[in-house]
Amino acid sequence: MGLDMYLYKKTFVSNDEWTKPERRIKLTIERNGEEIDSKNVRYIVEEAGYWRKANAIHRWFVDNVQDGQDDCDEYAVTVDKLKQLKSDCELALTSKVVAEKVMPTQEGFFFGGTDYDEYYEDDLRHTIEIIDQAIIDSELYFTSFYYSSSW
Repeated sequence: MGLDMYLYKKTFVSNDEWTKPERRIKLTIERNGEEIDSKNVRYIVEEAGYWRKANAIHRWFVDNVQDGQDDCDEYAVTVDKLKQLKSDCELALTSKVVAEKVMPTQEGFFFGGTDYDEYYEDDLRHTIEIIDQAIIDSELYFTSFYYSSSW
């Protein structure tokens, strides 16, 4: 048991003639060992990021995306919000005093430690990596992002 957190990427799939070649996605689907027509598939949902007990990151999403509702639901996250989170993580890595103000930890049942230690910093760096890839994906494809958590 514990705080598990997910960032999902939903990519619009279109291989129509009007779709630019660099935005086309080759999709092969097999069912019972046979390839089936994938022309009706319009979205692919992938896990773009996963955290375990990164309570400061969770708190940021609750405060900045979920309007304070910590209810394990799924919430849309704009690319601008992801860029803001990245900026806040980078700022928090500059000092403990800044971290406590910009990316404070959150206590909770099975939420993990609340120290501003190497694990906290690792969570911030991991978040930056996730967001860097999400930004690249958003520039290449028609994507949207969603955050959810469970504990």
